[in-house]
Amino acid sequence: MSPRATAWGAYKTIAAALRQRIAAGDYAPGSLLPSEAELTAEYQVSRNTLRRALTELEEERLITVLPGRGRIVAPAGGTARADAGSAEPSYRQIAADLRAKIEGGDLRPGDALPSEADLTEAYGVSRGTARQAFLELQAAGLIDAVQGKGRFVKATPPA
Repeated sequence: MSPRATAWGAYKTIAAALRQRIAAGDYAPGSLLPSEAELTAEYQVSRNTLRRALTELEEERLITVLPGRGRIVAPAGGTARADAGSAEPSYRQIAADLRAKIEGGDLRPGDALPSEADLTEAYGVSRGTARQAFLELQAAGLIDAVQGKGRFVKATPPA
């Protein structure tokens, strides 16, 4: 369905459906909602229409956004918080884990790093979040990106 074919007020219908799923327990408190891509496909709407519905639920404090992770269902009290372990952005945690492997010798100069797809699966994050972790390591001079080949531990780490 193209964005123009979306009925006016479609976001209200989507918000109501998601609200009902949350109330029914289909999405338990603290659980991640499906991704925007999954929900746009399910409801056959544009991303903007879906985001409008999600914003409505966020304003009602039924869900909250965790940067780099997605949207979670708020606890019964109505204010969702990230747990203590996710106070740091996910990409920083991924970068710290990879940095520890590089500095600890588990990943040696010239070794290939896990792919974005591997990191998204291992950490339950988006590709953009995995990419941000790589950018942080690249800025620190620890890795190199080779177009079409992947990312590798730098042969000579910075001093």
